[in-house]
Amino acid sequence: MYSLTSFEEIEALVYGATFFGTGGGGDPVRGLNLLLKSFKMKKKIDVIDIEELSEEEIIVCPYYVGTIAPTAKTRKAIKIENPIGLAIKKMENVLGKKVGAIVASELGGSNTAVAISIATEIGIPIIDGDLLGRAAPELHQCTVHIFEIPMYPSILVTETGNIVMVEKYADIDDYESIARYLSVLAGRFVVVVDTPLNKENGRKAIIKGTISKCIEVGKIIKESKEKKKALIGDIIKATNGWEIFEGVIKKYDWKDEGGFLYGEVFLEGINKWKNHNLKSWIKNEHIMVWRDNKPIVMPPDLMSFILDDGTVVTNSDLKEGMKVHAIAVKSPEIWRTKKGLELFGPRHFGFDIDYVPIEKLISET
Repeated sequence: MYSLTSFEEIEALVYGATFFGTGGGGDPVRGLNLLLKSFKMKKKIDVIDIEELSEEEIIVCPYYVGTIAPTAKTRKAIKIENPIGLAIKKMENVLGKKVGAIVASELGGSNTAVAISIATEIGIPIIDGDLLGRAAPELHQCTVHIFEIPMYPSILVTETGNIVMVEKYADIDDYESIARYLSVLAGRFVVVVDTPLNKENGRKAIIKGTISKCIEVGKIIKESKEKKKALIGDIIKATNGWEIFEGVIKKYDWKDEGGFLYGEVFLEGINKWKNHNLKSWIKNEHIMVWRDNKPIVMPPDLMSFILDDGTVVTNSDLKEGMKVHAIAVKSPEIWRTKKGLELFGPRHFGFDIDYVPIEKLISET
C-alpha cells in the first residue's frame, strides 16, 4: 500500500488519467474537485495492490455512463445528491458483504477520480489498476468480458431519482442499452456500480499498475503546465509512445446522439508536419485516426491531444484554431488478443479493416 498525501500528487494523478482518457473519460476539472474534496475529508488516499486483499473481500467498480457533450443537462430536478454513495450501499445489501476495495472502470480525468473519491470517502482503498487501461465509450470495453466474468449484479442510479438493480442481463448489448437509456432519461448520466470481483477474478481482469502510471505521466504534464511548455519528449519516454502529428484544428464537427458524443476532428500540419493532415473519428474518445488519409492509430491503441502549455485536451473542450500535439500509445496487450479485438478493434466500431498495431503502422510510414 502507498498513500497520496499531497495536492501535487492528486493533481498529477488527474493529469495523467486525463492523458490516458484519450479525449474522453470525463471532465478533469470535476475529477480534481472530487478528489480534493475527499482528500480534505480523509487527509490521504490509499492505493493498494490486489494481492494485499484477503480472499474473502469483494471489489466493485463504480462509474458513469452518459454523454460528455458540453450542452448536456438533466431533464428533471436533481433528487439524489450522492447517487454513487447510494449505489454502493445498495450493492452491499445485494451481496450481503462489505466492499473491501474499489477498482476504476477506466482511466480518465473524471471517471478514475470518481472511483477513487468514493473509495476514499467510504474508507476503503483503490486498487492500483483498472479494467480498461485507457478510456472507451462502451461497456463492451471491459476486460471482464475477455474472461467471461459477468458484470452483474449491478446497481444503477440517476441523480433524477431512478434506482434500478440488474440481477442478470441477457448479453452485454442489452446491458449497455439499459445503462445508456437510463442516462438518456436523466439527460446527463447514470451512476453504475457493478462487476463484483473476488480476488481470483480480480487477478485475471485488472490491468495492474495503471494508477501509478497515471501519477508518473501526470507529474511530467504538471511540470509542463508549470513551465508552460509541453515536455513532449518526456511524455513519450514515460508512455513508450510516439508524437504522430503537430497541427491546428481546422474543423470539428460533433453531435450528441444516444448518450454518446460523436464527432470528427480535422487538423492541418505545421512545422515537421506542414502539408500533411490528420483526422480522428470520435465516439466519446478518439477511436480511429488517419494521417494523410491512411490509418495511423486503430483501436484499441490510443491517442491524446496536448496543447503547447502542457494541457491535455478532452473532446468536449476541442475548438477550431487550437494548436495541438498528437501523442499515440500502445494499448494494453490484453486488448490485442482475439477476444479483445472483437470487443475493441476497428470492426467493432464499423470500420471494414483489420487491426494493425500502431508500432507497425508507424514503421511503414
